[in-house]
Amino acid sequence: MSPNILCRVRSMIVGIAPIFSATFAHADSAHGIAMYGDPALPPDFVSLPYANPDAPKGGRVVFGNTGGYDSLNPFVQKGTSPWQLRFWTHEGLMGRSWDEPFTLYGLLAESVDTAPDRSWVEFTLREEARFSDGSPVTIDDVIWSYETLGTQGHLRYRGLWGKIDSIEQTGPRSVRISFNEPDRELALIAGLRPILKKEQWDGKEFADAQLHDVPIGTGPYVIDDYEAGRYVNLRRNPDYWGADIPFRRGTMNLDDIRIEFYGDGTVLFEAFKAGELSAVREFNADKWETQYGFPAAQRGDIVKTEIPHGKPSGMTGFVMNTRKAPFDDWRVREALMLAFNFEFINDTITGGAQPRITSYFSGSDLAMLPGPAAGRVRELLEPYADDLPPGALEGYSLPEGDGSARNRANIRKASQLLAEAGWTIQDGVLRNQNGDPLSISVLLQQGDTDNQTAVEIYARALERLGIKVTTELVDSAQFAGRTSEHDFEITVFRRALSLSPGNEQRLYWGSENANTPGTRNLMGVTSSAVDGLIDEMLASEDREDFVAATRALDRVLTTGRYVIPIWSFDVGRIAHAKELKFPDTLPIYGDGPEYMPQVWWYED
Repeated sequence: MSPNILCRVRSMIVGIAPIFSATFAHADSAHGIAMYGDPALPPDFVSLPYANPDAPKGGRVVFGNTGGYDSLNPFVQKGTSPWQLRFWTHEGLMGRSWDEPFTLYGLLAESVDTAPDRSWVEFTLREEARFSDGSPVTIDDVIWSYETLGTQGHLRYRGLWGKIDSIEQTGPRSVRISFNEPDRELALIAGLRPILKKEQWDGKEFADAQLHDVPIGTGPYVIDDYEAGRYVNLRRNPDYWGADIPFRRGTMNLDDIRIEFYGDGTVLFEAFKAGELSAVREFNADKWETQYGFPAAQRGDIVKTEIPHGKPSGMTGFVMNTRKAPFDDWRVREALMLAFNFEFINDTITGGAQPRITSYFSGSDLAMLPGPAAGRVRELLEPYADDLPPGALEGYSLPEGDGSARNRANIRKASQLLAEAGWTIQDGVLRNQNGDPLSISVLLQQGDTDNQTAVEIYARALERLGIKVTTELVDSAQFAGRTSEHDFEITVFRRALSLSPGNEQRLYWGSENANTPGTRNLMGVTSSAVDGLIDEMLASEDREDFVAATRALDRVLTTGRYVIPIWSFDVGRIAHAKELKFPDTLPIYGDGPEYMPQVWWYED
């Protein structure tokens, strides 16, 4: 008898068989679910392909974060928490494989069912699933978690709740979620939602949790010590419920993980050189080649490791706040991009070693193609032709400088565009028709030396256009607060993107939350084309149509000129203690933030 039939029998025993009466036509219970096609791993897989099932357990490591924290609840909008917590201390019903574009395998859930059109998804909990305090995970906990995160949680969790038509228990350990709109990705998103313990929050306000209200999770690690703003110490739970399930075998091998907090990246790097940290990620290729010759590295106590990846470039650069004039004018944004002498700045900061990002999905098959839009991409764009930025249909590429310090040709083009937008030089100052000068403020975090250097070079170019530039250096707390409230003109921007973009795109550049405090849509995009193309992506039933919709979206975002792109991170660079080891097989997503603590191990 199949697990699916057994589930129905159990449901009838508890008197809820009518739930199934109209929905018999669906696949048998599965061990995993992929966005398109089937999961790569078979039902009897032993471990993830990039994990070592025989990895030893043990060891203590220390990582560093910049800034501080005032919350240990990563699931609410209030406060700032260490970003690692939601990956190390909590789990969802399913877990993601980082060696496939978007595939999930059973974690808290032993199986998953979906309708052929994915209008609903059903999960069956593992009987052995436990919270860190030893109490069993129940369907009541699951339903409460979805509702609470969807109504009181961080913005990243709220979108799903509005798309849920119903959520109900269908068996002793089964829950079905039905959706109110066609979107194949919703079943996967639901599988990734963290599950919290309902009983912990009886009589408490979840959204207003105090620092000491640490959410109880099911993950391999628990917080055993902390000092607000200075450090958090996590230990591997010796009674962790899931140590032997296939998804976890060979992962989460480190016994103790400590996160130390530093005022800026310079101080953090000095701490690493002094042996106070176990590993750092390096994002500057020139620094990687020239500044890792300190004694510990020369002795071989520190090892430099490069990890390739196959994911899109994402977008890194300087974002312009289009909620404010004159950044609401694409001509001004294009002029500011022309004035940004990337070739010269890149040579100065990275030695020219890192290639430039050319679009949001560059470096992958999801990226916009050169030249005019054609085929299915053009079909998707044409309904929005009147609202598209220049170049979306005709073709567009980023401005290129001549490599010289003065970049004369691009400065001339920038001046012409500014004049078209109503800005002309008057007594050496760029002014509009009312005589108001164009001055720009760039918001940066203290210690962000590479971006400070880039802005200093950039400011000299803008001065030649008659634009005054002011750099505002603030600490991490001020930076987080000001960007959350959209209190900036230009600031640094980093948005990592996956090989299977989906509903998170609404958070990144959807109109609905563009003006909501805390939105991830920092540039303030409000575009019917962007919204419509995200809808097309989510409704795609095959890979070909999905790729076309993503390429079309990439065109609209890139030609929107919202961000001045800088260099891409085409390879991951990790310097680490020689005792830290990792498997020979690498995932296609490379050294993502979850990678090191998930599959690395400590070996004397």
